[in-house]
Amino acid sequence: MTAATLYDVIILGSGPGGLQAAIHASRKKAKTLMLGRMDNSSLYWAHVENYCCQLKISGEDILNTGREQAISFGAEFRDEDVLSIESNDKLLTLKLESGDIVTSKTIILATGSSRNKLKVPGEKELLGKGVSYCVDCDAGFYRDEVVAVAGCRSAAAGGAVALTNFASEVHLYCEELDVAEGLADQLKQSGVHIHQGVQITEIQGENAVESVLLDDGSTQPVSGVFIELGAKGVLELTGMLGVQLDENMKYIEADKKQRTNVAGVYAAGDICGPPLQMAKAVGEGCVAGIEAANYAKKLEL
Repeated sequence: MTAATLYDVIILGSGPGGLQAAIHASRKKAKTLMLGRMDNSSLYWAHVENYCCQLKISGEDILNTGREQAISFGAEFRDEDVLSIESNDKLLTLKLESGDIVTSKTIILATGSSRNKLKVPGEKELLGKGVSYCVDCDAGFYRDEVVAVAGCRSAAAGGAVALTNFASEVHLYCEELDVAEGLADQLKQSGVHIHQGVQITEIQGENAVESVLLDDGSTQPVSGVFIELGAKGVLELTGMLGVQLDENMKYIEADKKQRTNVAGVYAAGDICGPPLQMAKAVGEGCVAGIEAANYAKKLEL
């Protein structure tokens, strides 16, 4: 097996906080890798008019410019998501949706905070009663049960594969699967029932999930519905590392140097809590990039 590539800094998330961290870390000559798809950032679809010294501009333009800046300083980019993170012997090991393994002395979590909703009847009413946004958190509750997963990207595909270790039957519903080839192959070999072009329109049940209604008019009996619309969220990623969250289990707790409670793990941007503004994300990304690069240079392996 080829040895995993070692980086000084790996940044999860391609929004403004992550980009600023990549710029500062790479300028300090730290070997830097940024992971994630730019269109996962909420800024990508926005127009900005409240950022200092900048008139109205599209978020897409801001992100493209930031990416070019980071690359000019030596940062590397991969447009794929992280499936898992492990901490071992001072290094952090990340498995990517392509199946590749990379290691790093530090990571910066800058993935944003929102959990995308399916926005269908029954989703809100049955949350915690069979509806979940976190496969890694809740898979164990569905041993020998039939479950459904909604989503087209890495979180859904990876989650569906993971659920096969618990559930008796896993159904994945998506408009069109959009994952790296390695993860797509793994999904096809896993035994997951893949329903492309079929969407969940309603989650049904009285006091617990009983079935899902599909847009082709059919009904699939299930005990659980996992909504995974995008990349791994804060609960999944932090749960793998033991990173401390706030009392509402929504945001990461970080100090003024953007350090979490786990050595070598930093956080920046919306994932650290409100105000959910680009100006705050950029400032925290600056600090996180500098601090992570300094930590990596001093770390003795």
